[in-house]
Amino acid sequence: MICNWTLSLSGVFPSARASSGDRAAQHNASAVCSGSSRSKMAGAEGDDSLYPIAVLIDELRNEDVQLRLNSIKKLSTIALALGVERTRTELLPFLTDTIYDEDEVLLALAEQLGSFTVLVGGPEFVHCLLPPLESLATVEETVVRDKAVESLRKISQEHSPVDLEVHFVPLVKRLASGDWFTSRTSACGLFGVCYPRVSSTVKAEIRQHFRTLCSDDTPMVRRAASSKLGEFAKVLELDYVKSDIIPLFTALASDEQDSVRLLAVEAGVSIAALLPQEDLEDLVMPTLRQAAEDKSWRVRYMVADKFSELQKAVGPEITKNDLVPAFQNLLKDCEAEVRTAAANKVKVFCESLPEDSRETIIMTHILPCVKYPEVRLNIISNLDCVNEVIGIRQLSQSLLPAIVELAEDAKWRVRLAIIEYMPLLAGQLGVEFFDEKLNSLCMAWLIDHVYAIREAATCNLMKLVEKFGAEWAQNTIVPKVLGMANDSNYLHRMTTLFCINALSEVCGQEITTKHMLPVVLKMSTDQVANVRFNVARCLQKIGPVLDSSALQAEVKPVLEKLATDQDMDVKYFALEAISGMYLFNLPTYIFSETFSFSSILFFFFSFSLSP
Repeated sequence: MICNWTLSLSGVFPSARASSGDRAAQHNASAVCSGSSRSKMAGAEGDDSLYPIAVLIDELRNEDVQLRLNSIKKLSTIALALGVERTRTELLPFLTDTIYDEDEVLLALAEQLGSFTVLVGGPEFVHCLLPPLESLATVEETVVRDKAVESLRKISQEHSPVDLEVHFVPLVKRLASGDWFTSRTSACGLFGVCYPRVSSTVKAEIRQHFRTLCSDDTPMVRRAASSKLGEFAKVLELDYVKSDIIPLFTALASDEQDSVRLLAVEAGVSIAALLPQEDLEDLVMPTLRQAAEDKSWRVRYMVADKFSELQKAVGPEITKNDLVPAFQNLLKDCEAEVRTAAANKVKVFCESLPEDSRETIIMTHILPCVKYPEVRLNIISNLDCVNEVIGIRQLSQSLLPAIVELAEDAKWRVRLAIIEYMPLLAGQLGVEFFDEKLNSLCMAWLIDHVYAIREAATCNLMKLVEKFGAEWAQNTIVPKVLGMANDSNYLHRMTTLFCINALSEVCGQEITTKHMLPVVLKMSTDQVANVRFNVARCLQKIGPVLDSSALQAEVKPVLEKLATDQDMDVKYFALEAISGMYLFNLPTYIFSETFSFSSILFFFFSFSLSP
């Protein structure tokens, strides 16, 4: 058997010739097969070590895609078994000739080859990896090309300057001059890694190739060049940045395709960081101002998204003169996506403004733009950070109108969002300001026509009590909540019960027993059945807060009465409360003469269906 596996190891690559050492190994293997039993046993031991490698090699040519993929993922194991010479002379040519495969197999191959330097003999022979990776960099599937370029960038660092010019740069030139756009897009990602380590003559050729790709007829190539413009600029000498990169940046930022223009914006940020301050206004800012007003919202979105990086690159003077007006326009943009992206940068933008003019710029230019609900909510969600920048006095005066307007916004989701931020507002503005300006808003939400708002307002009250304390609740919130128990709208009366459910947990036993419980007990005679069964549920909820004397003397009689109610739901929840609080022996109680036979059946039927 070993003779067959040894042959499969050496004969799987038909395009490569076996070396004299390989032929000797095959001859010895044949001798083993026909030798003594001791030799056969020795062969069997070698057999075990070679078999897995033989299987992996065989799977490279298997018709099953999954088997080929598994074998590719273990390519390093095959290379180790073959040795560095046979990996270079047999395995790599075989892989180069079989590039036409399923995309997932090619993706795995491109990834593996990026870590193959040691397996081909080290940096001296790393150029042997270029042919298969060059082929992979030209395939149609984008993810495969990107992975091949990533591996090429990785192994470029392992080339000596001489090998870089002899082997790597010619590859880049071939890709850049390829007939298919796929190869030209791949070339764009390779200029930056080879440029710093080549001679001046070769550098000039590389710059020329990059200029050609920036004006390519195919939008996909221009897009790739635009995405790498900033990276390429970072490795160029400053004079060439001004003479070569700036014209390319201007051209790409004016391209007919918005996908090219938006990528040029990102490059512009990188270029701005490379230039001295005195050159920025003339060379970069006109193009960036144009991008901030581009007809495509996607380009304006990119400007907004990169605004803090741009602000850092251009410095305080240009920020004050150019970026503040541009930022104002982005905050007022007609597209919600652009406004949202700009709003996300408000905190960082304000923090980075010059200290001597920060407050003036914020109050005069930024806050008036905070008009749209999404933008204002974003400001409020970062209120603690905004407070650090402009101070609580300015914050309270400037944001109060926005808060009030949001609290009454026609869209209930906006109202819901501001409710969720109310505890944060309360913490920043303080109890006195809250009582004076915002308390009425919180109470108004309790009678909102949308249930989700009323529910959120109830939870909001609980969080406010946790922040300001039970004494504040007793003097401020509780009287207003209990006053709603007499409202003509039964939904508002039910909201009173929901508030008591939440507030009893944070107000404690004394306030619950003295102030809340009497109101709940009084509501047990409400004409609306929905209110009465919510009274039963409320009593069950606040039961653990009450002491045993109140439960027996006040709660128990009311639940007994509700348990005989004509409404089936009221009866059900009363019995559930009785059972949940263990006020008395329920089985004995329900079989007393207080209950009719139908009530007993209803009780057992209801509890058999309850979870």
